[in-house]
Amino acid sequence: MSTSTLNEKGKRIHPHKFLLWVAMGSICMMFAGLTSAYIVKRNQSNFLEFSLPLVFWYSTLVILASSLSIQLAVKSFKAREMSRYRILITITAILGVGFAALQTMGFMNLESHGIHLTGPKSNASASFILIIVGLHALHVLGGVVSLLVMFLKAYFSTTKNYSSIPIEVVSIYWHFVDVLWLYLLVFFIWIR
Repeated sequence: MSTSTLNEKGKRIHPHKFLLWVAMGSICMMFAGLTSAYIVKRNQSNFLEFSLPLVFWYSTLVILASSLSIQLAVKSFKAREMSRYRILITITAILGVGFAALQTMGFMNLESHGIHLTGPKSNASASFILIIVGLHALHVLGGVVSLLVMFLKAYFSTTKNYSSIPIEVVSIYWHFVDVLWLYLLVFFIWIR
């Protein structure tokens, strides 16, 4: 095999990563459309203005910490420091579940302050937030399930597979969910 063939093969992206990037591009377009619709709808006279609960800021800190811990977990996995990897993937999984719990608390806080997300008393503003953040929550749920699978594999897998592709794919997706949340948070703060 010639060197140029080896270089070309080394530059190709793994099919799982490629598929993930395509999916993330589609997800970005969906959220761009939803946030654009929010901007257009916001100009209606009956659009309710309200600020996001403080718990959403706490959830932001949690997801940022989880992005750091998963990045360290990937680094530990590649260095084959498996005990450190197990600790870091456990921390990441806990933080991922914590993020999802804090997001749920944020919606419950909105409801308790009279901002109805659904039903006859709801407003288009709150319903938009429910749809946008709810769709983000579905993507977070996918990420949390992936984190939990990696957690279980770290502790209970009987085969020793040192391919870093699975943890890299989960890490890329989790960072994407993090960046997407930061975009949504900045969007809702800026648009108010």
